[in-house]
Amino acid sequence: MRTTVDLPEEQVEALKRMSMAARLSRAELMRRAVAEYLQRHPSTGDDEAFGLWKKGAQDGVLYQERIRAEWES
Repeated sequence: MRTTVDLPEEQVEALKRMSMAARLSRAELMRRAVAEYLQRHPSTGDDEAFGLWKKGAQDGVLYQERIRAEWES
């Protein structure tokens, strides 16, 4: 996947120096940085929201209807 990231000029320059020294592209350095970050900060999973309404006092649909009714006033 291709993406665009805005970086401060000093970070761009630092990446340029690092890429030249390591003989790697800046893109490869960014891929490695993202991989390292993801390894250090593992996801807790996609299931965090499951069961969110379990302890709630009212049904989720009823809550949704009540909140939407406020938009009409």
